[in-house]
Amino acid sequence: MEKVEVKDLLEAGVHFGHLTRKWDPNMAPYIYMERNGIHIINLYKTAAKIKETSEALHKIAASGKKILFVATKKQAKDIVAEKAGAVNMPYITERWPGGMLTNFITIRKAVKKMASIDRMKKDGTFNTLSKKERLQVDRLRAKLEKNLGSIADMTRLPGALFVVDIKREHIAIKEAQKLNIPIFAMVDTNSDPRQVDYVIPSNDDASKSIDKVLSLVTSAVADGLAERKSDKAEKEPKAEKKVAAKKKVVATEEEE
Repeated sequence: MEKVEVKDLLEAGVHFGHLTRKWDPNMAPYIYMERNGIHIINLYKTAAKIKETSEALHKIAASGKKILFVATKKQAKDIVAEKAGAVNMPYITERWPGGMLTNFITIRKAVKKMASIDRMKKDGTFNTLSKKERLQVDRLRAKLEKNLGSIADMTRLPGALFVVDIKREHIAIKEAQKLNIPIFAMVDTNSDPRQVDYVIPSNDDASKSIDKVLSLVTSAVADGLAERKSDKAEKEPKAEKKVAAKKKVVATEEEE
């Protein structure tokens, strides 16, 4: 797990909040001071919260559950796609598909539709369609890919949600709350932290700040995945030994 340095957070501008008149009073515990009409976030608290968040995400990744990353704002999209993609986690960076969590079965059907189009292309069925039909199928495939491509491997509900800008992604937050899915988020001074289980008080508008925080949390996810892999590798030889021992017992019994 990457060490959280306050100096690095400062350099990335994680401490810059919103204009004081736009603040949410529930963020008061995380605010250090006001400067030129802007709230400054207490980075020591941010560092502690990143550590806490990282430990929890590490556990979730090690347990084999997926963490769904959500960020549709321009400055966060590419960063989230890159960082979540690097640790093989699903992400939503286009519009949030309403019912993504609460109506997961319907979303899965759309993902399966995408897979069936791919199969059609492989087995040659696609080529038997008329030119117009092929064009329609291609358009549908492109639309599905844009909205749902990054969640194609998500066969069940995620173990957690990681959100950048909870004000913007309020629908995602509501759906996760309904299903009791833990919510992790970068929360700026204009948002209500009570909606989130794991709050990272931070500047959720600047790409440098988003990049820094996401690098730290996805590094914890990567560690969790590595731990899961090594545990599996350890268990496999043991399981094989057990099977071999059982076979040996059976063989001896048969000989007798």
